[in-house]
Formats: sequence, C-alpha cells, structure tokens
Amino acid sequence: MSPLDRNIPNLTGDGEGSVQVHQDDTAKIEGAKVFSVYGKGGIGKSTTSSNLSAAFSKMGKRVLQIGCDPKHDSTFTLTGTLQPTVIDILKSVDFHSEELRPEDYVATGYNGVKCVEAGGPPAGTGCGGYVVGQTVKLLKQHHMLEDTDVVIFDVLGDVVCGGFAAPLQHADRALIVTANDFDSIYAMNRIIAAVQAKSANYKVRLAGCVANRSKDTDEVDRYCKTVGFNRIAHMPDLDAIRRSRLKKKTLFEMPDDEEIVQVRKEYLRLAETLWNGTLPLAPAPLPDREIFELLGFD
Repeated sequence: MSPLDRNIPNLTGDGEGSVQVHQDDTAKIEGAKVFSVYGKGGIGKSTTSSNLSAAFSKMGKRVLQIGCDPKHDSTFTLTGTLQPTVIDILKSVDFHSEELRPEDYVATGYNGVKCVEAGGPPAGTGCGGYVVGQTVKLLKQHHMLEDTDVVIFDVLGDVVCGGFAAPLQHADRALIVTANDFDSIYAMNRIIAAVQAKSANYKVRLAGCVANRSKDTDEVDRYCKTVGFNRIAHMPDLDAIRRSRLKKKTLFEMPDDEEIVQVRKEYLRLAETLWNGTLPLAPAPLPDREIFELLGFD
C-alpha cells in the first residue's frame, strides 16, 4: 500500500446522501480570512486568484495562496516560475514531513505573497482531499498560518468530488469565477449546490461571483437574479490580461496603460469587498432542465 493510500483521511457522512473527505478538526485554519476560488475549467481561476492575492497585498495584508491542481500553475504569475508541489516534496522524503522546512515548499512571490502548490495525487491514485489536508497540516506545523491575514485556495475545475471540495471545509467564503455564457453558468450552478451542501456542516458561505473574460454580464446577472446570487466583480475580456500571463506577471507588475490600470482598480475593489465582508448568500441552484430553459437556445 502506498503512502498516499495509507494516509487517506476517513470518509464520513457530510450532508444528506453524500460521503466526503472529512479533515481532522485540528487542521482548522484560525486567525486568517479564508477564501476558496472555484469555477469551470479554464475560466481564469488562477489569474483571478493571483491578481486578488496581489490586490490584498497592496492593501497591506499578509497573503498566502494555495494552488490545488496537479498542474501546479496557480502561482506562477506571482513567482515567475512553476513551483514544486507539496505532494512531490513529501514523496522525495518518503512522506517524513518532519524532515521538511517551510522554504522547501513555500515560495515568496510578488509583494511578499506566500505561494504554495499543493499539487495532486498521480492520475487514478489517491485523493485530492488528502493533498489539501497534508498541505494545511504542514503549514500549521511550521506556524506559517500564524502571521497570515488572507488565505486563498485556487481549486481545480468545478466541484465534482469530495476531495477537491475539501478547501470548502477551511473557507469562510467561496468565490465563483464565471463567464457570460451557458457552460460557465451551468458549472457555477453545480458549484453553488456543492457549497450549499458543505454549508450544512461547515462555516463556508458563498460570497458571490466574478464575471471574467466577458464583455457583457447580462446572462450572469439574469441567472443571479433568478437564484438569489450576487455578481461582485467584472473583469472584461482584455488582451492585457492575456499578455500578463504570457509575461508570467500579475497585472500589478505590468506597464501602467489605461486598460491595466482599470482592471487593477477592479481587483482592488474586489479585495476590499471581500475583506470588509460579504453577505452569507444562500442561493437556490436550479435543476438542470430549468437552467436550460433559462439560458438555453430558443
């Protein structure tokens, strides 16, 4: 049996009709405001997370961003390079975590943002929930969370299993990145349902959504009005944002052209909104057929 198999957390009931990865209560994150960022695959969660981390740092907050994706590319615009993953580093010491130091798995990125790439288990083995749990455990062992004001989890794709829903067990608020199109809103509807299920047993609540890579927001706004959700930011579809990714930089490190300055302001406004606190939203996700009727073709 591999260390990954041996260390899978206990599976326990976590909401009606579900079996989820349940983290040890001693792994709770205390003292920091914790946000989990979700959304359809490829929607721009890492871009949103990294620029949001940079915006919080500009507010003078001590920020830790945790990438939860085997691709380990969440923090590369903050650090300028791909960082090794916690799971790979643990494997290199045969899962003897006592041999690790913080600098082995925590990098310092733009404006002092601390960056961690949790990674994920090899394809077809283990569970993403274990990886998240081990990452938080290491951070607590090394007291990395004691001097942190904001923790941002950037989570793989949309929520389809208990493992990658594990960050919701730590979060105060979940933020959904979407676009003004059917597929993105359909994924958002599923994520809302997952967060609502978690909120029955954990403190996490929905903060709202960010319309990303979208010229307009009419479809997002129509959905939000229908289910009782809020759009709390709009990031337009700008080439400047794409260029920043190619240059491996956040928008806060790019030249001060008019487009970039405006988007920076929106990220700072979003960070201030989240820091000041959002209403604990409890929208009612739609059944699949109703989503099609609301947003589908005539």
